[in-house]
Amino acid sequence: MDILQLVIISIVASVIFIILKDINPGFAFFIIILVGIIIFSSVIQQIRLIFQVIQSLGEQASVPGLYLETILKIIGIAYIAELGASMTKDAGLNSVAKNIELAGKIFILLLAIPIITAVIEAIVNFLPTV
Repeated sequence: MDILQLVIISIVASVIFIILKDINPGFAFFIIILVGIIIFSSVIQQIRLIFQVIQSLGEQASVPGLYLETILKIIGIAYIAELGASMTKDAGLNSVAKNIELAGKIFILLLAIPIITAVIEAIVNFLPTV
């Protein structure tokens, strides 16, 4: 599915949502969730392609697999947290959306610790000893 189709589906769903939100809010929200799932499932192939390119570049640059895998996990967490937060904001649950964003940031920080440690160790090794 290309971007034009996704945009058209999203616009149609938005119009349906606007029409139905006062009549049947539950069904209107269901339509938004359904469109979100359709969009996510249609871009999953492109995400896989991007990951393959990043892995290929990492192998060419001799980046250790642990770091590359961690970076890909961080990217995935960021997108998933953003998607979840957006959907809960659309449902009017701003406090839940903020908690999802916070959880995503904490998971990203936890995954980044080995990379941060390696960078600090590299900097320390370049510093002259006194």
